[in-house]
Amino acid sequence: MSVEQAILDAVRSLPLDKQQEILSHATRLRDEISSKRPFQSIKGILAGQGISISAEDIDEARREMWKNFPSEDI
Repeated sequence: MSVEQAILDAVRSLPLDKQQEILSHATRLRDEISSKRPFQSIKGILAGQGISISAEDIDEARREMWKNFPSEDI
């Protein structure tokens, strides 16, 4: 038995007011799914912003972050 068939069988065995509750819940779930924006990659988010990060910029940031590691106070 498929999940869809199991759900239909379970719903059919309920009273009408409970069937209406399930319908309302299913509608709400469907609306939540359709209202979510699709994931956008970081490249897509930054596209057109005039931001460019070179390999040298990344290397410099790494050197800056790690220059005091390990520190004396550890």
